[in-house]
Amino acid sequence: MREKGTTMAAEEQNPEEQNPQGEPSEQLAPPVNENFKWYIIHAYSGFERKVRESLESRITAFGLQNRIGRIMIPTEPVTELRNGKKYTIERVFLPGYVLVEMDLDNDLWHVIKNTPRVTGFLGTGDNPVALSEQEVSSILFRTETAGNKPSMKVKYEKGEQVRINEGPFANFTGAVDDINEDKQTLKVMVSIFGRSTPVEIEFSKVDKVVDE
Repeated sequence: MREKGTTMAAEEQNPEEQNPQGEPSEQLAPPVNENFKWYIIHAYSGFERKVRESLESRITAFGLQNRIGRIMIPTEPVTELRNGKKYTIERVFLPGYVLVEMDLDNDLWHVIKNTPRVTGFLGTGDNPVALSEQEVSSILFRTETAGNKPSMKVKYEKGEQVRINEGPFANFTGAVDDINEDKQTLKVMVSIFGRSTPVEIEFSKVDKVVDE
């Protein structure tokens, strides 16, 4: 049976909302069921929270409370300065990804797959791939936030190749898709688990790829 706090994903909050939960622990708590494994659900980008809410409703409707544990959305706290005030928000840094801890079988697969705004599982065909706890931790937890960083003077161009130099995506390379000068961040398209995924990252955490 799912304990209080098992749905631990941080909310995608409005910019005005501060994070009431505080920063997450840097280590995953052990599963309440030894048969639980972590899987990645692909969702429509921007609808991660709606997918989580739909999953929670379906869990109750189908009586699956003993089959599904935590449902988490990869987010990180960032500090934004607007109108002279600082706001701490939780930003989704892997759009379209929802992590679900469950004891998966064929019936549960169909329940998840038929959830509104869910496009499938990480894996090939009808064979979802389970993640290790280390992989889940590397996705969910970040050691630094984007707040209070000095402004970077490096200029980037759309389509330019960059390499991420720290964090869970260190050594990933990708093309710059969008540039936010005010927030000092880039949206970089990288290949994660074989899927092209936009990753929002600070200027300070990327290097330009220089042709030899």
